Amino acid sequence: MIRSMTAFARTDRHLEGYSLAWEIKSVNHRYLEVSPRLPESVRALENAVRERCRQALARGKVEVTLRLQQDNADAALELNEELVKQLSDVSRRVGDLVQHPGQVNPMEILRYPGVLSTRELDAEQLHSEALSLLDETLTALLDTRAREGEQLGKLIEDRLDGITDQVAIVRSALPRIKDALRERLRNRVKDVLDTPDPDRLEQELVLLAQKMDVDEELDRLATHVTEVRRILKKGGHIGRRLDFLMQELNREANTLASKSVDSETTAAAVELKVLIEQMREQIQNIE
Repeated sequence: MIRSMTAFARTDRHLEGYSLAWEIKSVNHRYLEVSPRLPESVRALENAVRERCRQALARGKVEVTLRLQQDNADAALELNEELVKQLSDVSRRVGDLVQHPGQVNPMEILRYPGVLSTRELDAEQLHSEALSLLDETLTALLDTRAREGEQLGKLIEDRLDGITDQVAIVRSALPRIKDALRERLRNRVKDVLDTPDPDRLEQELVLLAQKMDVDEELDRLATHVTEVRRILKKGGHIGRRLDFLMQELNREANTLASKSVDSETTAAAVELKVLIEQMREQIQNIE
């Protein structure tokens, strides 16, 4: 299975009194780089989040964000009724002492420390639910990566077909090209014979022999295409291996272009380089 490094996944879970939502965004990167963004109340989970990401992913720049929200803020507040009664009694007694009786202001009592408190979430349950939901989110991310990877694989296969076609075009043109080169060689030899120069004749022969010998480059191109297809079929973490093969394919295309003595082979070499570059761009996103 081929996986893309570019993907996004989001999951959420509603629990009693609060809700959780994970968002994971990943883009291509040479290595695995995980950046957790967690609320302060679950900051202790950072190492566990990194470890789960390392187990699920091999490459990519990954942003992992957890959002924690209490569903009903009012319901989460707890009133210390005993403290309220004490403060009310003390307030009335103070009023009597200063001979300034009056009603107790409820808002003043609410401002007193300890009167209102927020119901604490169960930390153990919260951590357990958060990690469980993270596992679901990573699964969703992997599914997305797999779907994207399948599309990338098809695009690469199309380019490989194009390379195979160009290699076939050059192979079929070689007999005609070699005949044309032989004719040029005969004409040059005739010029040499008119003004004998053995060194020049030897140089011409060596140069034209090199120009005519592209069979090795064509064979290597075909071999690399076969290897790319094999790796695509194998799947897994193949991005770096494919990137290396793109360099090898590009090297053979450059050599073919440098040896070209015909417009048809030059055009084929240019098309090969275009196809290889298109594949290389796609492969940058493969894990």
